[in-house]
Amino acid sequence: MTAPADAIQLSVLIPAFNEEKLLGRCLASVAAAAEALRPRGWRHEVIVCDNNSTDRTAEIARANGALVVAEPVNQIARARNRAAAAARGQWLLFLDADSFPTPGLFDELAATIASGECLGGGANVELENYAGRGRHLASLWNRLSRWTGWAPGGFLFCEAAAFRQLGGFSDDLYVSEEIEFSRRLKRLARERGRRVVILRRHRLLTSARKLDLYSPAEFRRFVLRSVFSRGQTHRRREECAIWYDGRR
Repeated sequence: MTAPADAIQLSVLIPAFNEEKLLGRCLASVAAAAEALRPRGWRHEVIVCDNNSTDRTAEIARANGALVVAEPVNQIARARNRAAAAARGQWLLFLDADSFPTPGLFDELAATIASGECLGGGANVELENYAGRGRHLASLWNRLSRWTGWAPGGFLFCEAAAFRQLGGFSDDLYVSEEIEFSRRLKRLARERGRRVVILRRHRLLTSARKLDLYSPAEFRRFVLRSVFSRGQTHRRREECAIWYDGRR
């Protein structure tokens, strides 16, 4: 069935907590990348969920033409779900505020959606201006993502109807909500005879700021606590300081 000419094919949804430093660049990248949708006649919208910010996040979002919605509970999953609740697109793309998509990536995304074979997916990532440890970590994640079908939180797309059928992201999780959602999306795709696709030709450029702001020891402590608690740390905000302590 062909979508109406005025339909919004893609909703770009960005959760943002005190992101005034990088949000403007992210939104400019989205605007440039969305030009790749024009030859297909696709329309898009951008929705930023201000997740209880104390800086100019909402102001910057509005200045760049985004619709701004608010989520007072400081939790990434809730912010993603709040943005999705306001979305009008047939497809949803969850993008992090410190990520910078290209026209090539959006063109690959649109071609994948248009094939009709996938229900959702993600993209390989590249950490900006970071060699050594950062490049190694990105390479490990990309291999894992392709093998498992887990989409990175910085670039996760899916059919809007499927997202709503699955009930969105789990409010029980403060981190790794994208992995838990990817698992459920993959099961639903199999039931429907469709696929979850990790885009490979064009990578998502994303900030490596966490590697600068947090020490290897802090990352190791989080990983070890996650392993020994069997993931229970992901359900406690105080255990997920790397995502919630406000360092920017």
